[in-house]
Amino acid sequence: MVAVVLAAGEGRRFGGTKQLARLGGRPLVAHVVAAARDGGADEVVLVVGHEARRVAQAASEEHPIHVVTTPQVAAGQAASLLAGIAAATDLDAGVVVVLLADQPEVGADTVRAVTAAVRAGAPVARVRYDDGSGHPVAFARRVLPRLADLRGDRGARELLAGLGVVEVARRRPAPADLDTRSAWRAAVRRWEAGGPRPAQRSPSCREQEGQARHP
Repeated sequence: MVAVVLAAGEGRRFGGTKQLARLGGRPLVAHVVAAARDGGADEVVLVVGHEARRVAQAASEEHPIHVVTTPQVAAGQAASLLAGIAAATDLDAGVVVVLLADQPEVGADTVRAVTAAVRAGAPVARVRYDDGSGHPVAFARRVLPRLADLRGDRGARELLAGLGVVEVARRRPAPADLDTRSAWRAAVRRWEAGGPRPAQRSPSCREQEGQARHP
């Protein structure tokens, strides 16, 4: 499984590069990379644009990543998604899971849940939280060519209905998009009050298979 983390945005509503804002001692983007790894990703593709070098450096402090730079930041989320999907395809991904760099409170268990749904036969799986659907979204390799015509900021949303998306229920509120300073400050308060903790490194699916073969 390959995780694609979309981290190319300029952070205009945040007033700066939100991917680098810190939460619990980590940049936001590093939390998302850790959740992907702990959720079973064999590889992580980070799509960067604005302040690409700094964002990539922050994301790779704890885990190795593949960095893809898109010069089309102004073209919206679709351009970042397509760049990430292309890189994941080159890595021979059977399943691609897409996460957003400004959602550090996404859990590794949620990454595993949508991945499992695709491995069980769903062409696309997304999370259904108590208050609506959201990321992460997992895609089977066979549907990736259908994403080629995406444009703008709406990502894959318009295509999901036609692809037979399966919703995976998680009995919790949707993780906040920390795209404003006030949302980030609220997350800091949650963290300080004993809220979500950073994802911890666990073996990828490929590593687990190796351990099973060589106990």
